[in-house]
Amino acid sequence: MRTLILLRHGESAWNSKNLFTGWIDVDLTSHGEDQARDSGRSLRAAGLLPQSVHTSVLTRAARTAALAVEAAGTDAPIARHWRLNERHYGALQGREKSEILREFGAKRFRQWRRSYDLAPPPAPVDGTGDAAHDARYADLPRELLPRTESLADVTARLLPYWHDAVVPDLRAGRTVLVVAHSNSLRALVAHLDRLGREELLDLNIPTGMPLRYDLDEDLVPLVRGGRYLDPRAAAEAAADVADQGRRRLGTTR
Repeated sequence: MRTLILLRHGESAWNSKNLFTGWIDVDLTSHGEDQARDSGRSLRAAGLLPQSVHTSVLTRAARTAALAVEAAGTDAPIARHWRLNERHYGALQGREKSEILREFGAKRFRQWRRSYDLAPPPAPVDGTGDAAHDARYADLPRELLPRTESLADVTARLLPYWHDAVVPDLRAGRTVLVVAHSNSLRALVAHLDRLGREELLDLNIPTGMPLRYDLDEDLVPLVRGGRYLDPRAAAEAAADVADQGRRRLGTTR
């Protein structure tokens, strides 16, 4: 059996403001830092000490990984890679979610957030947060730097890293922790569980909640969907993620 733990980063400064973040690099809030440390302590209590850690190059995920590993009491190496970055939300980045919901309607809002193959309008060249001006991506050909992405695009860029970096760690028998983002983790869960497009619409991954997958020798999940270490809290937090955008319009459940 192989063990994989998925963890969405702790609450970021823009999560707390209900903004589309994408590739914009923002830090954790103090609550997000607490979530990261709590995640590490939960892993330690469950006997799941990571032996290999993979995260994105974005600060909110990288810091979550570092804080969680420290709290777990392990010195596991941490690898960072842009292929684990959040989905690029194009022209939506930096905009408040309830404003987008109001402007474009519930159907388009949900499609942009949760569908498989619909990308938001592209961000302008040289606009705010253009990755072409970020030193972390200086060695990448410009054509690899997105201006918008669908979940299908995220899947296409993520899977090479999964196969080349994460899978070898799993096959070597290491307990692997992947700390990433809502949509990069949705793409990975969809790959693991072979989710259909309609199922993807209802897949919401909460911040700071470790999700355990036990995999067979072919890296097929023994339990489809895995198991959150705290299932009740994760279900409540996932429902809150689904409600983003409606909260500030006074239409939450």
